[in-house]
Amino acid sequence: MKFISWNVNGLRAVMKKGFPEIFTDLDADIFCLQETKLQEGQIDIDFPGYKQYWNYADKKGYSGTAIFTRIEPLSVSYGMGIDEHDHEGRLITLEFKDFYFITCYTPNSQNELVRLDYRMRWEDDFRDYLLSLNKVKPVIFCGDLNVAHEEIDLKNPKSNHKNAGFSDEERNKMTELLHSGFTDTWRYFYPDKEGIYSWWSYRFKARQNNAGWRIDYFITSKSLDDRLKEAKIYTDITGSDHCPVGLVIS
Repeated sequence: MKFISWNVNGLRAVMKKGFPEIFTDLDADIFCLQETKLQEGQIDIDFPGYKQYWNYADKKGYSGTAIFTRIEPLSVSYGMGIDEHDHEGRLITLEFKDFYFITCYTPNSQNELVRLDYRMRWEDDFRDYLLSLNKVKPVIFCGDLNVAHEEIDLKNPKSNHKNAGFSDEERNKMTELLHSGFTDTWRYFYPDKEGIYSWWSYRFKARQNNAGWRIDYFITSKSLDDRLKEAKIYTDITGSDHCPVGLVIS
């Protein structure tokens, strides 16, 4: 099975930059989007053979997630059942026979870390949510998690220390999550690989200079380690300030 995740930073804009062709070429069984920036009815999109599920933010033109899947889920849920977290369209969970599949757009801590306290509550509640599902069946989740976990995961770690996405607090939460029974699939295959990123600022010619961050992930229950076949970061695909990331499992 092949999975793809992409923060499109505005789906309507990416539709004009070849999104339908990219979607078709990547040929995923499940294709996830973050930061769709849509409300219901603002786009008419149809890919034959795929069912689609959308979670919209209350605020217009903000956040939002979507999943396109060839495999019909047993059930679908939106958010994590906590009112504080469930108004920004950040989470969709599909239940399949053998696993849960989740797409996630983690809140950004923002400049000066003004939203860090909220982010910490999100991290704890999301980890509890994942662990509750993992007790039932294995979990596969993906998305823009808005953290570069280790120094190897961004071009300029020293100058970004304590900035949103690379604060000690955010990194420690990722460590805690992985230690609770999950695998960062890219690092499973490429533990020491440097210079591969999934997000580049639109400023300072960051993408041209590959001054990026790896903040988009596929993370899986450790019980699935022996089924992991391939992890990919599609750095050559443009259209957003993020590129797609992928996972293949048997």
